[in-house]
Parts: sequence; structure tokens; C-alpha cells
Amino acid sequence: MEVTRKVILDLLPLYMADEVSDDTRSLVEAYLENDAELATLARRHKAAIQLPKDIPVPLTEEDKMKAFRQSKWLIFLTIVILAALMAAILGLTLLAFLTSV
Repeated sequence: MEVTRKVILDLLPLYMADEVSDDTRSLVEAYLENDAELATLARRHKAAIQLPKDIPVPLTEEDKMKAFRQSKWLIFLTIVILAALMAAILGLTLLAFLTSV
């Protein structure tokens, strides 16, 4: 099977983003050695495109569950602290009311 220019053009964005296998990389680089015009175009675009180095990585199920458990714990802790504060406020209000009578 002959690799056509259209196939290389389809692969080029992935090649420039460094998202191809070693075999595909070799195929594209071999083709670019024989097609100077396309090689020049690829070099220009690769120089112009600066991909961010801190692309977020999708979370695994384990990471999601860990974040869920931490959130659940923080919500529980917040409820306990708010309940304690409300009890203290009610207690102080009741104490103030009873001592003023």
C-alpha cells in the first residue's frame, strides 16, 4: 500500500502534537524527507504552534473517589462545626435570658 500525501496530511496534526506511535512518526518523517514542500510547511507550523506544557490529565476513577471522599468529609465537618456554633449561640441566648429575669 502506497502512503499518499492525503494520508500524511491527515497524520500531520497528530505528528506535530507528538501524539503518534514510533511507527507512524517514522512513516511521516520518511515521507517528509521526500516532500520538501510539505516538510517546510510542517516545520513552519510546528514553530508557530506552541502547545501548553500543563495540559490537564483526566482523573482516574480512583482519583475521583478520593476527591469525593474528601468533599464528603469536609461537608460533614462543616455541618458539625455549624451545629456546635448554633448550639453555643442558643445556649448563650438562653443563659442571658434566664439570668436577666
